[in-house]
Amino acid sequence: MATLEQAQVLVTLLENELNARTGEAERLNGYYRGEQPLRFASSEFREYFAQRYREFADNWTQVVADSPVERLTVTGMKPAGSDGADRELWRVWQVNGLDADSQLGFLGAGTTARSFVLVWGNPDDDTTPEVTFEDARECVVAYEPGSRRRRRAALKRWQDGHTEFATLYLPDEVWKFQRPLLRHARSFHPTGSGGMTWQPRDTADEPNPQPNPLGRVPVVELANRPTLADEPMSDVAGTIAMQDAINLLWSQLFTAADYAAFPQRVILGADMPTTPVLDENGQVVGEKPVPMEKFAVDRVLWITGEQAKIAEWSAANLAAYTDVIEVAVGHIAAQTRTPQHYLIGRMANLSGDALIAAETGLVKRVEEKQLWFGQSLREMFALIALAQGDQAKARAIAAGSVLWADVESRSQAQLADALLKLQQVGFPFEWIAARYGLTPTEIADLLAMKEREAAADPIGAIAAEMGRS
Repeated sequence: MATLEQAQVLVTLLENELNARTGEAERLNGYYRGEQPLRFASSEFREYFAQRYREFADNWTQVVADSPVERLTVTGMKPAGSDGADRELWRVWQVNGLDADSQLGFLGAGTTARSFVLVWGNPDDDTTPEVTFEDARECVVAYEPGSRRRRRAALKRWQDGHTEFATLYLPDEVWKFQRPLLRHARSFHPTGSGGMTWQPRDTADEPNPQPNPLGRVPVVELANRPTLADEPMSDVAGTIAMQDAINLLWSQLFTAADYAAFPQRVILGADMPTTPVLDENGQVVGEKPVPMEKFAVDRVLWITGEQAKIAEWSAANLAAYTDVIEVAVGHIAAQTRTPQHYLIGRMANLSGDALIAAETGLVKRVEEKQLWFGQSLREMFALIALAQGDQAKARAIAAGSVLWADVESRSQAQLADALLKLQQVGFPFEWIAARYGLTPTEIADLLAMKEREAAADPIGAIAAEMGRS
């Protein structure tokens, strides 16, 4: 067990790592939301037009981040040695609303390179642990030296009103701290609250620290596109440079449309048109220039002078901008393996096979996320089993597999035809139902329905089975 001083030192170390990540996470989330500064502009252009386009963004980073998440749907957890998905684990998943919150966790990981999931006991229901997905700006995990999986400690930090809170999770105990929040801000300041030390939180009747009955750090990291030596990578980060270029091109296009979208005529060799200024007696006492706005409205201009002539500047070619923007969007599509029709929006009678081919890159990208996120979700399900006191199930889950919905876009006719062929070669009905995308609960209900139908009409059920075989 750690002493108070050791726990405070560990909280400070983890907080420093969290502070180092928070700024970049804020920037990436800002780009996802469309809060994108005007970059790559000349100093002259920025001086005159930066304020005008301050709130404009042709936001493609959001599409890149959203496209794989909409295909990441967990349908169950199958422990090793089990005949099917575990219904109790799925009940806990549903009670915690994780069918929706998991999407937020996957999106957070794709946007800021990582997100977290926390598993802890529920004081109101011993059989249903609490499971929550956490933002990368509030959590950090420390690993054992030389390991990318064995967690040494975790920190969750948040603020509420005038107070900052922190919870330190260790394999054998949990510490709870707090300190005053000296200044209010949208995000945590890198220097913390004026260097004030974290103090143990008043937990009333609960001990502080309290024992960790799970025997493991209950916070699991979902790393997006992890690497062997460096930090995981965000799906958004690689699009930022091209996104900035697209925003600049649009601002230049709008400026050109405002000033040079129509042919511009210029008068050479003539004096500036003027009108006389009369006194109260009607006598000419001076002259003043004719407002140019009057000519723009009246579309009539009297030109005097023997040398006067009219020249013309042709209108700006705005298509040159849109062509370059389309190329830039195509680069984003290629670099992120996002289908062109997600970004460009052009589809011309694509066949089912052509659509599947066009989405191959995205499908592979989603399958990679299933692989890496699946490892973290297995650990999450194991923690659920430990919180329920089932050590054997936790060990089986470690060697089990997370079940996902099909990631390919198929019509109902295509999917039904493929599943029928699998049934004809001997695949069991329960496997086919899972492949169709049904959850464990839906499959159980469907099997019960089939049993009731067979009981009500046994002869018809036998005949139908013989017909299928």
